[in-house]
Amino acid sequence: MTRVVITGMGIISPIGESVREFWHHLSNGVSGVRVVTAFDTENLPVRIAGVVPSFDPRRYMDKKTAQHSSRFVQFAVAAAGQAVADAGVPLRNMDAYRLGVVMNTGAGGMKDIADGSQTLRDRGPQHISPFMVPSLIPNMGACQVAIQHGIRGPVIASTAACAAGIYALIEARRYLANGEVDAMIVGAAEAALMPFTFAGLARMGALSRRNHDPEHASRPFDRDRDGFVFGEGAAAMILEREDDARARGARIYAELVGGAITNDAYHVAAPDPTGASASRAIEGALRSASLSPNEVDYICAHGTGTMLNDVIETQAIKQVFGAHAYQLAISSPKSMVGHLLGAAGMISAVTAVQTVVSGVIPPTINLEHPDPACDLDYVPQVSRRQTVVTALANGFGFGGQNGVVVFRRY
Repeated sequence: MTRVVITGMGIISPIGESVREFWHHLSNGVSGVRVVTAFDTENLPVRIAGVVPSFDPRRYMDKKTAQHSSRFVQFAVAAAGQAVADAGVPLRNMDAYRLGVVMNTGAGGMKDIADGSQTLRDRGPQHISPFMVPSLIPNMGACQVAIQHGIRGPVIASTAACAAGIYALIEARRYLANGEVDAMIVGAAEAALMPFTFAGLARMGALSRRNHDPEHASRPFDRDRDGFVFGEGAAAMILEREDDARARGARIYAELVGGAITNDAYHVAAPDPTGASASRAIEGALRSASLSPNEVDYICAHGTGTMLNDVIETQAIKQVFGAHAYQLAISSPKSMVGHLLGAAGMISAVTAVQTVVSGVIPPTINLEHPDPACDLDYVPQVSRRQTVVTALANGFGFGGQNGVVVFRRY
C-alpha cells in the first residue's frame, strides 16, 4: 500500500496563527480562552470562548474575496496557505487534476445565515448580498482553497460534527493510497461563535459557565469540569505519497499510517455509555496501521471537559489498551484552545504530529482535582519530554460520530 506522509502544516487558533506560535503556547500551557467581545453577551449564560483574537484575512486573500467569504472560509484558506508554504510543494507546476482538497467543517457559515436572517427582517431583501449563499455553504472552504491553489482534482467537504477533522484525514489518505491523487490539502475550519449557538449549547448544558475565570474554564478529566468551552479556528496539512515527497526532497514530519470511523447509533448528543463504538474506532485505526496497542506512546484525546465524554473516552481507551492504558501519555489541547467542533480533530492531529517531531507532550492544563473515573495519565498542568514514535488523535462528535487516526515517526 502507498505510504502517506505529512510535509506541511498550518493553523489558525486561539493561541497562535502559525504552527510555531501555536506549539509554543500549547507546550507551555497557555490558555486562549477569554471573554467574548465580538457581540453582546450580557443576556447569555455563557460569555467565554476560545477566540482567534486578531485575525486579518487580507494576509491570505485579496480584500474582495475576503469580503465575500464567511469567517470559516477565511480560516480555511489561511491554514491551507500556511501548509502549502510550509511544505514547499510546487502545486502550480503539478498536474492540477492529480491534486485534491478535503476541507471539512461542522457548522460552515451558520453565523452568516443568522446575520443574514436578521438583515432580511430588519432591512429587507434588497440588503442581502448576492454573494450570501456561495459565501457560507459548507463546501466553500474547500472550494476557495482549490481556487487559491488551482486544484482541479477531488475537492471535498463533509460534515461530521466534532469528528470532521479526523474524517478529512482518513478520506484524504484513501485517495492517496489508492493512487488517485499525488498530493492533497487536508483540513477543517470552524467559526460559529454567535449568540444563537451559545444559547443553544448552553441550554443543552454542554458549555462551561465559569465566566468569572475564563483561563481555568476548560478542565478535561478534572472532577470539577462543567462543560466544554466553545472555540474557533482551523488547521491544515499537506499529505503526499512518500515516493513523491522523497523525490522532491521534502521535509517529512511524520507518516499517517492508519485511521478508522465508527458510529455509536445511540443518541444525537450523548455518547454511548459503554464506549463500545469509540473503542472499535481505536481498534480499527490500529489494525489499519498494522500496529498493536502496546506500540502506542501518546493519545491526543478528544477530551472535551464534559461530564460524559471524559469518562467514556477513558473507558474506551482502557477497553482497547488494557494494562498498557496506564503507560500511555494522554492530553487534551482543548484545555487551552477550547472545543473547535468541526476543526477540533485537525487541531488534535497537528498536536499529535508535533509530539512525534519534538518529543514534547503538551499538558492538560486545569487538571487540578482528577476525577476518580478518569484515572489515566493525562499529563496534568506541565508538558513532558518523552520520545513519541506512535501517536493517536481521537475525534468524537454529535450524532455518535467517531474517528481515530494514527501517526508514526518517519
